[in-house]
Amino acid sequence: MELKLYNTLTREKEVFTPISETVRIYSCGPTVYSFAHIGNFRSYVFMDTLRRVLKYNGYKLKHVMNITDVGHLESDADEGEDKIAKAARKENKDPYEIAKYYTDVFLRDMKRLNIDEPEIICKATDHIQEMIKFVSDIVNNGYGYETSKGIYFDISKLDKYPVLSDRKVDEQIAGARVEVDTEKRNPEDFALWIKAPEKHLMKWDSPWGLCYPGWHIECSAMSNKYLGEEFDIHTGGIDHIPTHHENEIAQNKGRCGKIPARFWMHCNFLQIDGGKMSKSLGNIYTIDDLKQKGIDPLAYKLFCFTSHYRNKLNFTFEGAISSNTSLIRLKEGYKKHLEGKDIVDSKVIDDFEEKFHIAINDDLNMPSAMSIVWDVVRFPKKSKNLANLLLKFDEVLGLKIDEEFGEKIEIPEEIQKLIEERKIARENKNFELSDKIRDIIREKGYIIKDAKEGIQIEKA
Repeated sequence: MELKLYNTLTREKEVFTPISETVRIYSCGPTVYSFAHIGNFRSYVFMDTLRRVLKYNGYKLKHVMNITDVGHLESDADEGEDKIAKAARKENKDPYEIAKYYTDVFLRDMKRLNIDEPEIICKATDHIQEMIKFVSDIVNNGYGYETSKGIYFDISKLDKYPVLSDRKVDEQIAGARVEVDTEKRNPEDFALWIKAPEKHLMKWDSPWGLCYPGWHIECSAMSNKYLGEEFDIHTGGIDHIPTHHENEIAQNKGRCGKIPARFWMHCNFLQIDGGKMSKSLGNIYTIDDLKQKGIDPLAYKLFCFTSHYRNKLNFTFEGAISSNTSLIRLKEGYKKHLEGKDIVDSKVIDDFEEKFHIAINDDLNMPSAMSIVWDVVRFPKKSKNLANLLLKFDEVLGLKIDEEFGEKIEIPEEIQKLIEERKIARENKNFELSDKIRDIIREKGYIIKDAKEGIQIEKA
């Protein structure tokens, strides 16, 4: 069955045919200076769905995702402070410590959402030499030039810029955002390599002195290292189109004359209560925030399936709570089929499977695919064959429908011993000791509750 994907480059849905047997993908990962929010994770749920649909169609994958731990300035116009350095200064920590902490939290939340991890996850700071080589090649090819501030890309040397977006460079007024840099040949020229001020926290030796990379160069250098000059698919959020991905294409054309990816795929914005997410509005939510509201991370994933990835998705807590209920019903529906004794005609199962496959192969149409899933769940006859079909669908959904509802918690041995000590104290009616142990458990990051069903424990 042919797979069709929407290509931002051509603005059309196209039949996907890989360059080689293994599908090569590059995805823009997080800038690890703070907690990733649910808007960020909509893009990674989309990335996960793409991976799973390709696997469902029998493809092998080589997928790379970067971790931006240096070089991402506050402004896309190459102005302001490096986000990692700013966070380090604010928290009075080493920038590498900041990056590691938020990387670990991001990867933890990826697991909570059951996002299928790319085969290669690579950090910008581990690829400085590759970036220097990439910049040097661009300069040697006549597409880069040096100023007192750094090495810039000369967009006037390109046959076309921009490529992905339909904005016109002539209509862009650099002075509307920042003071015009008179050393730049063109207002839209962007930084490849930035000369570091004396007190800058992260900098490396290079042919141009102590410097640090621009944001865009890391993706070009790392995709080239792991996937080659041309690969199949590049993914990211829709906000990457006008600047970051345009500049990636420019860099690659300046180095080897090629657009790196055949397909460019972008996920649209997540809105909050019909508007934008904003720190000033206090409506930026994390996976932890959802958990505190009693919303399973996988329920948020299911919520993402209510809208096509290319459409805006409006988040409300009412909608997320509804998805939480739907996740419970989905798991219950699977269990009823698993315990069922009815016989279902194989033609019925084949029809369900074909409709599901058609939906996911139509540019990852998850709302349509989910309608098929619910038809299977509600099917009046209860059959193990239908349970197995739902499990097969879950290879794409990634909702763990065969597991009990709620996030499984791995309890360290130290905490288990404390729980046992508390249990003994309660049995001996030593409630003072019991309360003391409970407080120790809480200090170590776990909350213990006494219920009729027994002891319950969750992360604080």
